[in-house]
Amino acid sequence: MKRFLIERNIPGVGQLDGRQLKDASATSNAALAKLAGKVQWVQSYVVDDKTYCEYLADHESSVHEHAQLSGFPATKVTEVRTMIAPMTAV
Repeated sequence: MKRFLIERNIPGVGQLDGRQLKDASATSNAALAKLAGKVQWVQSYVVDDKTYCEYLADHESSVHEHAQLSGFPATKVTEVRTMIAPMTAV
């Protein structure tokens, strides 16, 4: 599986309450279930008018398929080439 970062432009998403975020998560999970293991949602960061999501997927096309099924736009999809962290320097 490849790792992807997805930028989603969703005006006002940062103002959603816990119930609305729970519902959005359920919608995403339902779309993931339809994709039979081709895509895995790792985590998302919610800011004012965007979300930044981390996904594992077999192909970028599967990320776009999830976006279509869920109704959440995949404004920009970027494949992660490698990861570094503070411990990389050690």
